Amino acid sequence: MKPPRSRVRGHLNPRGGSVEIDTGNTAWLLLSSALVLLMTPGLALFYGGLNRSKGALNMMMMSFSCIGIISVLWALYGFSLSFGANDSEGLNKFLGSFTQYAGTGTSWLPDMWGETGIPVYVFMAFQMMFAIITVALISGALSDRLKFGGWVIFSVAWFTLVYVPVAHWVWGGGWIGAGVKALDFAGGTAVHINAGAAALGVALVLGKRKGWPKENMRPHNVPFVALGAGLLWFGWFGFNAGSELTVDGTTAVAFVNTQLATAAALVAWCAVEWIRDGKPTLVGASSGAVAGLVAITPACGFIAPMPAVLLGLIAGAVCALAVGLKYKLGYDDSLDVVGVHFVGGWIGSLFIGFFATTSVNSAITDVLGANEGLFYGGGATQLGRQFIGSFAVTIYSMLIAAVIAFILKAVKLLRVSEEAEIGGIDISDHGETAYEFTPAAGSGGGGAFAMAGIGAGKAVDADGKADTSQKVAG
Repeated sequence: MKPPRSRVRGHLNPRGGSVEIDTGNTAWLLLSSALVLLMTPGLALFYGGLNRSKGALNMMMMSFSCIGIISVLWALYGFSLSFGANDSEGLNKFLGSFTQYAGTGTSWLPDMWGETGIPVYVFMAFQMMFAIITVALISGALSDRLKFGGWVIFSVAWFTLVYVPVAHWVWGGGWIGAGVKALDFAGGTAVHINAGAAALGVALVLGKRKGWPKENMRPHNVPFVALGAGLLWFGWFGFNAGSELTVDGTTAVAFVNTQLATAAALVAWCAVEWIRDGKPTLVGASSGAVAGLVAITPACGFIAPMPAVLLGLIAGAVCALAVGLKYKLGYDDSLDVVGVHFVGGWIGSLFIGFFATTSVNSAITDVLGANEGLFYGGGATQLGRQFIGSFAVTIYSMLIAAVIAFILKAVKLLRVSEEAEIGGIDISDHGETAYEFTPAAGSGGGGAFAMAGIGAGKAVDADGKADTSQKVAG
């Protein structure tokens, strides 16, 4: 074991010796872990509400499936490869240990995470929640047309080939965090740019939805959108402030910055709508809040509160405009993962290069070896570092995601049939619907199972012939 040498996301890597459990820090991180887990069901509601009704359950199922799949994979090998210490210094720039925390986890319990006084088990759980939601974020760009089986395979492959190494590069002592010295407090690069770039790569291979952009594909349940955004906002305090791991002044600033930037982005998005369209919308307010949460994520523990307000205003306005790029460039990003998470992540990452200050977090220079921002006397050095780190993750994630999608397409596991897409992916892939309007008694459609052709006879027309005219509408 080597002594602590790199502080990432505000925490120390596990290179130190024995440290007694700090009950306060441990309790805070356990709470933060639960808050971050809540964000994935919140995302399911947010995405589900934004989607058309005939694909709402499929959209939500993609989020819930990540909770199951990624949790297990994280324990088996993800955590060790992301945060384990490799014996080879050369290899450790790119990947963690294959064995340190893999499989049974028998070596986890006696150890603390660096000098934080937090058991490795607790840090492992906290990081697990980040891995879950990062994969789930991608699904918003792919709604209504991606086979659920294809999504499961893609999730496993992308998590293994992209998220795990990128988490190591940025936070686990890899070449971006420890080498380039690019900063990412809670996931602007490793989570949002990473997921947004992957979403764009897959969407380009997957192709457009039938009828897009001519058909009406507006959100089917705006209250769900607002509820999901509210749960995301609530959970994001654990996402950002929890990333300091310890409870100190930087934790407090990260918490306050999260609120201020999110509020400012909500106002800015609504202002853009009001000026451009004449009316502010609840969907816009919800999307603006998420854009602010995304943008403040990498910077929350490195900048002061007033710059956080400015960051929120910029992110809200720019992302409100960026979601329209898909119509000009011709890619079908169903629920604006690129316009919000990719663009917002880039804005937040670059903002560090302008406004990072040691008055908020002394670890910027003392532990991380990075520079203060341009407006705090650090020159343009850190801005360049932020660009290099974000650009590298963008290219790597987009490329690997596209390759995985091409392979799935070649073996016909990527996209549902045209009939299934028109009829509704909820029925074709899951045999259920989000809303059931069939009367409880008397003759009728027979519910979701009947619509799926399970356990019920076919409807007939007036002549006694099978009636195939009825389809599930969006």
